[in-house]
Amino acid sequence: MGLELMAESTAESSTEEDGLTPVKPAEAELLIVTGMSGAGRSTASDALEDHGWYVVENLPPQMLGTLAELVSHAPQSIPKLAVVMDVRSKALFADIRAALRALEASGVTFRVLFLDASDDVLVRRFEQGRRPHPLQAGGRILDGIAAERELLKELRDSSDLVLDTSSLNVHGLATAITELFTETGPIAIRLNIMSFGFKYGLPVDANYVADVRFIPNPHWVPALRPHTGLDQDVSEYVLGAEGVPNFVERYVLALEPVLEGYRRENKHYATIAVGCTGGKHRSVAVAMELSKRLAQYPRVTVTTTHRDLGRE
Repeated sequence: MGLELMAESTAESSTEEDGLTPVKPAEAELLIVTGMSGAGRSTASDALEDHGWYVVENLPPQMLGTLAELVSHAPQSIPKLAVVMDVRSKALFADIRAALRALEASGVTFRVLFLDASDDVLVRRFEQGRRPHPLQAGGRILDGIAAERELLKELRDSSDLVLDTSSLNVHGLATAITELFTETGPIAIRLNIMSFGFKYGLPVDANYVADVRFIPNPHWVPALRPHTGLDQDVSEYVLGAEGVPNFVERYVLALEPVLEGYRRENKHYATIAVGCTGGKHRSVAVAMELSKRLAQYPRVTVTTTHRDLGRE
């Protein structure tokens, strides 16, 4: 079934007795916010609260199931609940995993947002705040970060959304949270199409990575070198190269069953990264074209970011 046929009904079929169409009761939204210490949980919490979410911070994991059950029975009272949880010890982490497994078993619908950042950014944030990492004990900040990464690996891998905050300040993170969690209406999937340069490293939050270094590089064309993939001359050069139209078309088609699967699994967000050498020409032009095509699908919203555009 094509993606264009995926529109879902919000009501069940009419009953033979009265001819009425019973509407399925609305469900409360439950969001679990977790991640690396220093990655921005407090900022995310404030942003969610500003946009109507009821936020509970530092909830003991053992109470998560009880709170979720209360909200699920009265979704109109707290339609949007965000629970912010951190990992301060190995014992507490085991409790978080057990609590999430219990939620899954109970049938409660929830999403997990995992905030992450690179080690050097996390070190800088702890040093600026003049506070130790909660798991560093008598060692270095990096030791605490390494210990926390190891503890959180499984949780990170199973999260619905991993958001890399390395390049975001407080205002940038608040904006990202706003864009992700304040949309209303029947939008099921949000896609972030990100261009990047391989020489600066892979994006840590990418769900899919497309390598477009097979395309002739405009960097070696003197007239195009100063421009970027946002400029028409570069875009036409890149998208008109041999094999590129076929690649773009097939890549979009290959994503259709992925998006359908995300809908079935209640996954709401994905990052598709498009990389070239420096993140200036080819990846930018292809990312823009992919964004344009994917935005045409129903119940899909698309944002486009260019991670390395502007770097030397």
